Amino acid sequence: MESYEILWKTTLPELEKTVSSISYSTFIAPLLPVDIIGSKIVLCAQGKILCDAVSGEKLADKIRDALKKSNSEVSDFVVYDAKSREEYLKIAGDELREEIESQGTPVNPKFTFESFVVGPSNEFIYAAAKAVADHPGKTDEYNPLFIYGGSGLGKTHILMAIANYVKVHSPSLKVLYATCEQFTNQMVESLSKGKTTPQDFRRKYRNVDVLLIDDVQFLAKRQGTQTEFFNTFNELVMQNKQIVLTSDRPPKEIEVLEDRLRTRFEGGLLADIQPPDLETRIAILRKKSEEQKCLVDIKVLTYIAENFEGDIRSLIGKLTKVIFASKLHERPITVELVKEALKESAGEKQEELQADDIINCVCNFYKINKSDLLGKKKNKEFSEPRQICTYLITDMMNLPLVTVGSKMGGRDHATVIYARDKVAEQMKTDTKLATDIKDIQKMLLKQ
Repeated sequence: MESYEILWKTTLPELEKTVSSISYSTFIAPLLPVDIIGSKIVLCAQGKILCDAVSGEKLADKIRDALKKSNSEVSDFVVYDAKSREEYLKIAGDELREEIESQGTPVNPKFTFESFVVGPSNEFIYAAAKAVADHPGKTDEYNPLFIYGGSGLGKTHILMAIANYVKVHSPSLKVLYATCEQFTNQMVESLSKGKTTPQDFRRKYRNVDVLLIDDVQFLAKRQGTQTEFFNTFNELVMQNKQIVLTSDRPPKEIEVLEDRLRTRFEGGLLADIQPPDLETRIAILRKKSEEQKCLVDIKVLTYIAENFEGDIRSLIGKLTKVIFASKLHERPITVELVKEALKESAGEKQEELQADDIINCVCNFYKINKSDLLGKKKNKEFSEPRQICTYLITDMMNLPLVTVGSKMGGRDHATVIYARDKVAEQMKTDTKLATDIKDIQKMLLKQ
C-alpha cells in the first residue's frame, strides 16, 4: 500500500464522524488518493460536479481538519477530475505540480519560535531568524542568513520555525524547506530522465519566496551540484527572495567549496550557535518534560543538566529515556532513577541510545535479519516487527519523522505515522504485543 493510500485510509474514519452519511457516501467515499506532494494529498474525483462539491468550503474544511487529526504532516489537499492514477499523471500539468512542490519537504509543526528555548548561546540566532521571518528578503545584510554550529544544537528547529512563522503570518509567500541531500538527489533525478526534468527542478527551487536549505556542508566535492546551487542562489537573490542556510561549520571551513559560493555564503549574516549553558539546558529539559506531559522535579532536571552535557538532542534523549524507565518500572522520577536508567557509575556515562540500537534489539528479539526488517518484504513475520521498530524509534527518540523513515529503510513520513499509530492502537487491546514492546524497552534500558 502506497503512502498516500495509507494516509487517506487513516483520514476516512475522522471524516465519517464529521459529515453526514449521505455526504460521506456521495462525495467522500468515491474519492481516490493518488499522490502526496509537499504538504498536500492529491485526490481524484470523477466529474467536475464532484470536484466542485469536494472543493467547496464546507467539505474542504472538514477534509483538512481530518487530515490534521490523523497526526500527519500533510495538512491540505487538491482534487483532480480523473478516474485513475494513470489518468491523473497524464493530465496533471506542470503548473499544478509546481504549485504543490514549491512547498517542499513537510515541516514539523512543533518546531516553532515559541517552542525554541532561548539562552545566551542562541539568542543572537533567534533574533536574526525572527527578523528574517518577519520581513523575508527585505534586508540585504540578512540575505543569506547562514547559521552554523555542531549537530543537535537546534539549527533545523530554527529553519522550520522560520517556515512555520512565514506560513502563518505571510500565507501568500511560497516557502521551501529541504536538506542539501534532497536538493542533490532531486537534481540528479531530474537529469536521469525520471518523472521530473531539469526545468521542473529549477522551477521548484527558483519559484519560491523563502528557500531554507539544511546542511549545506554536503555541497563539498559535488561540483555539478555546486554549479546548480550557485545559479539558484543568484536567481533568488536578484529577485529579493530570502535564503537561509545551515551548516555544521562556517563557509571558510567547508572543504572543496567553490570560491564563488563561499563568497555568496559570506555575503549575508553569519551566525554561530553554541552549546547551551546550564540554565538553558535546565529550561530545555523543563519544556520537553511538559511537552511529554510529565512533571519532573527541578532537582532532577538540574542533575541531568549538570551531569550530561553535550548537544541538545542527546540531552532530550536522556530525559526521554528516564521518563520511559519511570513508566516501565512504575517508579517516580528521582535522581536515583536517573542514575539507574542512564547507568552512570564512577563518572562513566553511557552512550546515547541510537536508532540502530533499537533496530538491532528488535531484530534479536524477533530473530530476523536486519535486511529483512528494513526491506520491502510484506510477510507478517517481517512487517509486524518493522512497524513495532518504527513505533519504538518514534516513541523513544527525539527524531523528525523524515529521519525515522530514513532509518527504517527509506520510508516516507506517512508510512512512519501509519506504523506508529497502528501499533499504539493495537497495544490497547493486544496484551502480548504490549508485553513484547515492554520487554524490548527493558532490554534497551539495560544496554
